[in-house]
Amino acid sequence: MSEAPHGAPIKTPGQLIAAIIASFAIPIVVIVLLAHYVDSSTRTGAGTDGLSDAEVAKRIAPLAQVDIRDANAPRTYKSGEEVYKAVCSACHASGAAGAPKFTNTADWAPRISQGFDTLWHTALTGKGAMPPRGGTSPDDYSDYEIGLAVAYMANNAGAHFEDPPKPAPGAPAAAAAGAAASGAPAAAAGAADQGAAQAAAAVAALASVPQSAAPGAGGAQQSADASQAGKALYQQVCQACHAAGVLNAPKFGDKAAWATRLKDPIDQIYNYALHGKGAMPPKGGSNASDADVKAAVDYMLNAAK
Repeated sequence: MSEAPHGAPIKTPGQLIAAIIASFAIPIVVIVLLAHYVDSSTRTGAGTDGLSDAEVAKRIAPLAQVDIRDANAPRTYKSGEEVYKAVCSACHASGAAGAPKFTNTADWAPRISQGFDTLWHTALTGKGAMPPRGGTSPDDYSDYEIGLAVAYMANNAGAHFEDPPKPAPGAPAAAAAGAAASGAPAAAAGAADQGAAQAAAAVAALASVPQSAAPGAGGAQQSADASQAGKALYQQVCQACHAAGVLNAPKFGDKAAWATRLKDPIDQIYNYALHGKGAMPPKGGSNASDADVKAAVDYMLNAAK
């Protein structure tokens, strides 16, 4: 039995070179096509947007930022809703610490019956667990903006208050409170005027405190950057408890509540803030740097001196 001769598929040098080139080129083309397919397909798994430009920028954004404003530029006021969301919602959204809950007509009815001027005065000077101005300062929100927030909350609970008069350009912030009090009904004019005068006096006292030049608790003057960082961290983290004294936290600006803390060495106070004490978690539950936490402690201590 004879067999047919077997011939080699590559018989010439040219065929050999072509075969070698094809053995390299074909796998490379296949790999490139697979990589393109994988890269262009839609990814829906968890964390697929973790490396997007927006997410990366959010993670590396500094905790505190310096907002430089033109002192001669006309002031842009925030709306009542914006002030409520930034300041008042911390307690009024859930009714924490006895605050009348937002849109709850039963909670707000006895307050609304007192009139807008009385509510405005209470918001400016504080009452019960609520600190003056919700724990903010006149540099953060003017009397007019606080009044807008009061009207916004009350009107969402059944009131029909008008917004307070907008301050004239260049007029002091406290002038709005006096203007509103002068337009109150005659039956409550005396009490409203007295309340407005007390509110204006409280605002003037707060405004006269040299916040930026106040000495730190350690005896050294805070730099402008450290002061801004401390204030920013307080507003973002510490205010949730210290503004209203939640969970026995010393209320912001309450000298009596802070008196016992001021007796401790400053390093010990820093240690409480950094590592936690009682119901307060380390760093208030944030991931702020040690320097920013200490700056926030200095900011609160300076407000209580």
